[in-house]
This record gives sequence, C-alpha cells and structure tokens, in this order.
Amino acid sequence: MKVIPGAARGYIGCALLAAGAAALPALRPAAGTPWGTVALLAALYALCELPARCRLLGRAAGGSVPMGSGSFFPVLLAAALLLPPAAAALTALPGSLLARVDEPPAAPRRAWRAAATALAVWAAATAADALSCATALGHGPDAPDFPYALLPAGAAALTFCLVLTALDGGIRATVGGLPARAAWRGLLGRALAPHAVHGLAGLMMAVLWRSTYGPVSALFVLLPIYISCWVFAQYHRERAAHQATIRALVQAVDLKDRYTRGHSERVGHASVLIARELGMAEDRLDVVRFAGILHDVGKLGVPTRVLRKDGPLTPEERRVIELHPEYGHEIVRGIGFLGEARAAILHHHERMDGSGYPYGLHGEEIPEFARMVAVADAFDAMTSTRSYSRARPVPTAVAELERCAGSHFDPRMVAALVRALDRHGWQPAVTADETTPATPPSGNVPPPRDATTAPQTTGAPLPPRPRERA
Repeated sequence: MKVIPGAARGYIGCALLAAGAAALPALRPAAGTPWGTVALLAALYALCELPARCRLLGRAAGGSVPMGSGSFFPVLLAAALLLPPAAAALTALPGSLLARVDEPPAAPRRAWRAAATALAVWAAATAADALSCATALGHGPDAPDFPYALLPAGAAALTFCLVLTALDGGIRATVGGLPARAAWRGLLGRALAPHAVHGLAGLMMAVLWRSTYGPVSALFVLLPIYISCWVFAQYHRERAAHQATIRALVQAVDLKDRYTRGHSERVGHASVLIARELGMAEDRLDVVRFAGILHDVGKLGVPTRVLRKDGPLTPEERRVIELHPEYGHEIVRGIGFLGEARAAILHHHERMDGSGYPYGLHGEEIPEFARMVAVADAFDAMTSTRSYSRARPVPTAVAELERCAGSHFDPRMVAALVRALDRHGWQPAVTADETTPATPPSGNVPPPRDATTAPQTTGAPLPPRPRERA
C-alpha cells in the first residue's frame, strides 16, 4: 500500500511514543546501563538483518539469505534475558531500521517495525526480570539454575509473541480497515511455535554469553539459526518454482481453450473450500488446490479444432475429448510435488455410479481428491457465464448438484460445498472472451460444452453427454 491512512499513521505515532518512553530510562546517567552489552547485541542483530537488505551480500550467498523479518529474534530474546528492560529495547532499533522493506513507503514501515519490536523486547525483558532471570542464568563460574531458567525464558518468549501479535493486529486493522476480530484472526496461532523455538535459542545464547567463555561463544548459536533460515529460504524458492510451473500450465490451457479462461483457478478455489469444510489438514490443501487448477491440463493434448469446434461433436471427437484426463495424467506424472493431485487429474470425470470415464470407477474407488474436484468443476461450470451459455444462479446449481448426489457426485463433497457457500458465498465470473448474447444465436450452434450444463428439462441427467469444457 503506497498511501498509509491517517488512522494507521496515528497508531504508528503512538507506538513510537510508547517505544521512546520504554527506552528512555536507559539513557539517564544514573541508570547504569551496560552499554558494552547493548552495543554488541544491537550490532549483532543489525548484522543479521543486513544480508537481506544488501543485494551484493544476497548474491554472494546464492540469493538464499533469509528475507523475512523475525529470522533472528533469538538475538533480541537473548537481550531480553541479559539486559534491563529499557536497555533491551534499545538493541532492537538498529536492526529493525536496517531490515528490508519490500513495499513503499519505506520510512513509516521501518518506523513501525522499530517501535513494535522495541516494545515487544521491553515487555519480554520486563517479564523475565519479574521472574529473577539474571539470577537464574548465573554468571561466570556460577552454573545456570536449570530447569528454573526455562521459566523466565518461556515467559519472555510468550510475552514477546503476545505483544508483537497484538501490535501487528492493530496495524492490520488501521491500515486495512478490518474488523478487530478479522485483523487478529490466526496471528497468534501462527506465531506461537516459532517464538517458542526462538525463546529456547535465545536462552542458549544468554547462558553462553554469561558463561566463562563470554560473548564470543554465544555466536555459535547463530550458526544453526542461519542454517535453518537458509533451509527455509530454499523451501520458499522451491515453492515459488512450483507455483510458476502451475501458472505456466494453466496459462497454456487457457490460451488453447478460450471458453474456460479463469475456470481452472475457480475450481482450485472451490476444491479448497470443500477440503477445508471437511477438516482436511493444512499440508494437503495446497495439493487439493493444485488438483483443481490442473484438472483440465490434458486439454493440451486435444486438437484445438476439436476444443473450438462450433458445432456438434462426432462420436470420434467425443472419444478424443474423453481422453483429456489421461493426457493430463501423462503430462504431470513426472511432477513429484503434485502427489495426490495426479490421481484427481486422471479421475475427475468418474461418477459414483460407475458411468464416468476414463475407467468407470465406482463410489469409494474414486480417489478423494477426484471426488472433490468433480463437484467443484461441475459447480463452477454451471455458475459461469460463457459465450455459449448463461450462468445459472447459485441456488439452482446447488439444487442440481444435490439432485445428482449419489449417482454422479459424492454426497459428502456436495454437502461440504453447500456449507462452504453458506459461509463464504461465491462470485461467478465471465470466462470467455466474448460477452453472453442477449438472445440465443441461430444456425449451427454448439451444444452446451460443460459437463454440468444439462438441458433445462426436468430430470435431465448431469452431465447429459461426455462433451465437456470444464
């Protein structure tokens, strides 16, 4: 967002004032601030954040340096365990101001990050200090008091997480105009586990820092942290490559068959809605989405003249169209990350009563992902306006799916989609380049090209024929 709303600017200003008030006691002459430790930890955190900011260093590291803020929070949590609250807040400032900013305006974003991080570190140090963390860590030859030292470290990590989450939710609410519940939804759950790990790493760093080996020994904690960040960055690069592969295949299908442009993305979205409603694990949702997006990739193997034919298909042409699930499976069979999505691509035109294709599977023989995609595919085909057919209203499409549940579609998948639509709604869209004609054209008009666009007669089966475009 290039323009930050006034409410967000006010919120950032209040955070800056609060951060200044938190750090101010450390600047008083009588505070006894250990400036050597503050300078070392602040410089260390700034150096950790610098590679993501510097393109030269990023290229030297193969482009895989940690790019997200928060990778080196263990340094700040170590500061919260080692320093008084006001001094600990100061250690967050240089690194936060140097950290990478991907979107303009950079100055308010850096100011916000510095204020929020300083307040979180100050709160964490206050929690640790209240539990006598300095005594628990020991000093020099004095061994740390384990397992009691875990208590102030855990309290510091939890406090850090809670304060940072609360502040982030507030900025989301003021910048995006979101309701409070929506602004904070999911933030704490996603942050708890990473911050717990950061807290343990920060504790190890603080113990080594206070040991007879001194601050140099604490640097060894950063090595596994950096390695984990490097692995995480590699994962995200691989994930981006996967997304690029998916986009390329979908664009190729959309260019070849103009009648289904945008259809693949919506089927992927509807498939995820079904999967979420069924309580599917998060790690499988991406695969479900891939299955929906790529379900028609086999059309790349169907001659364009057949896909774009402006008239009834011959029996031979229908058989060619029916081969597209097998073509799709052959295209993606070597893409390992698709996993179960490959079976969905092959079997998304099977029917519960065994009358589908390519293999005529029955009921539970059909893979679960294929049954999800079949319902999502049919629903989007019915609710999309195209150059050869008008969209049906969502209630009409839902009624048709429910009528064919058990014979064509898995009733459980249909019920899940209905619940998801009640919860989230649906936005149909035009998927062809042409606008829908006001009146049906005359002459040699192609029949409905969707597996779900059945003739408007009572009791007509869905789909009425194997000629499909969805």
